[in-house]
Amino acid sequence: MSSPKQWDVIIIGGGHNGLTCAYYLAKQGLKTCVLERSNMVGGAAITEEFHPGFRNSVASYTVSLLQPKVIQDMELERHGLEVILRKIDNFLPTENDHLLAGRNGITEREIERLSPHDARQYPKYQHALTEIVDCIRQFLLVAPPNADGGLADLLALLKLGHISGKLSLETQRNLLDFFTKSAGDILDFYFENETVKALFGFDAVVGHFASPYEPGSAYVLLHHVFGEAAGVREAWGHAIGGMGAITQAMQRACEEQGVHIETASPVHEVTVVEGAAVGVRTDNAIHLAPRIASSVHPKLLFQQLLDSSTLDADFQQRVASYQSHSGTFRMNVALRELPTFTQAPNNPDYLTSGIIMAPSLAYMDQAWSTARRDGWSQQPIIEMLIPSTLDNSLAPVDQHVASLFCQQFSYTLPDGRSWDLERDVAADHIINCVEQFAPGFKASVLGRQVLSPLDLERKFGLIGGDIFHGKMTLDQLFSARPVLGHGAYRSPIKGLYMCGSGTHPGGGVTGAPGHNAAQQILRDRRWWSRSW
Repeated sequence: MSSPKQWDVIIIGGGHNGLTCAYYLAKQGLKTCVLERSNMVGGAAITEEFHPGFRNSVASYTVSLLQPKVIQDMELERHGLEVILRKIDNFLPTENDHLLAGRNGITEREIERLSPHDARQYPKYQHALTEIVDCIRQFLLVAPPNADGGLADLLALLKLGHISGKLSLETQRNLLDFFTKSAGDILDFYFENETVKALFGFDAVVGHFASPYEPGSAYVLLHHVFGEAAGVREAWGHAIGGMGAITQAMQRACEEQGVHIETASPVHEVTVVEGAAVGVRTDNAIHLAPRIASSVHPKLLFQQLLDSSTLDADFQQRVASYQSHSGTFRMNVALRELPTFTQAPNNPDYLTSGIIMAPSLAYMDQAWSTARRDGWSQQPIIEMLIPSTLDNSLAPVDQHVASLFCQQFSYTLPDGRSWDLERDVAADHIINCVEQFAPGFKASVLGRQVLSPLDLERKFGLIGGDIFHGKMTLDQLFSARPVLGHGAYRSPIKGLYMCGSGTHPGGGVTGAPGHNAAQQILRDRRWWSRSW
């Protein structure tokens, strides 16, 4: 083993949050090293060729939540990132009709076509949603108050109180509703048409192994609407070249700032001496630094990379009970031709949208309840994207790739069944379900890439197959993510920080945890500058 390498900061994991954190630290002159176990950076935001001539995003698959400040600060567009908008945001087919959502009045006209009552209610729903989202946005790029009562926590609480105090009573009521009620209850309050409710309710079950009628699911809905793409709020976009284009641009931005990135370098242990993190061990090297930031799942960090003797018993128990399970099954398929949906508009632009195959909240509820019982749903929730309709770099001429993002598939199968044996059975079933909406789809599939919840864990370190690094439930948000008392990116180990999606504000390709953790490290550096 070579002589130890010395850094100011070591980042464990080269996913988008790890790279974001590294960039901000290096920008301030810190000698920063990123250690990534895979052969490429990106974590779950990567693009791969999965069938000869066909490339696509492997896990994360669409752009909206990536913070504009991160894009601007890292100059990602200068480093090659190009994001284009879907021509239609969403398309939801049903047995006898369909519903579109999009800009320029499309959503309003479509709702009016199905339900004049709901068309009158839609502005009220949007107003409530916008006010709440505007409030939440103010907390996305700040560290939440911790529970130890320090000066920084007091200031954070004062800011929280100041913002909350300026909200109208109606907005406070709406905020309480969205933080405590189910998405189903809220949508039932505003709307009467089942298809309209399904269109908005889908966001409440994305990456969430739960019914849309589970209390707290309304916040999951909120989490998916606070983003923007290509400068348009609440819009969805595609990164040319797939999601890997985001992290490749981040890598170039980091390297321009002098960040040292090592791929194929899995970290096996965080070394702790007298209660402080001092370095990490990889396969063939020791890396030393007074500050270490981990972007991996909290359970990986605290249960696999640290000696249990370095953590107190209560904290260990809290980490052990941290819920991580999103019920996600992910597929990419290579297509001979575009699918033709039975219920579809004349305008083919709908094929650029997120195609939601889940026609009602009752359907979504049934998908979850049967998955709890049987392991995976006989009527799963499926969202299809066909990014090659916007990006011809992903597939051969006149052929296409499609992402299939599927819910509800339990990480743990009953009766001792194994995902290694059922992976392809489930994949066949998903394709058959799409066939019901788009006859001929099955025959058009040339090849596929299949990732069960277990595969997502193996390939990306997503414990329980959870795409968010932990469930987005009220007991695992804000100051309590991942554990109350350590919600402000500092772990119980001095000098060891967390900068991944298992911290505030949670999952999705946002860059916010990486940004916030870097600011916390830099603030601590100012306080403890004599020791640096």
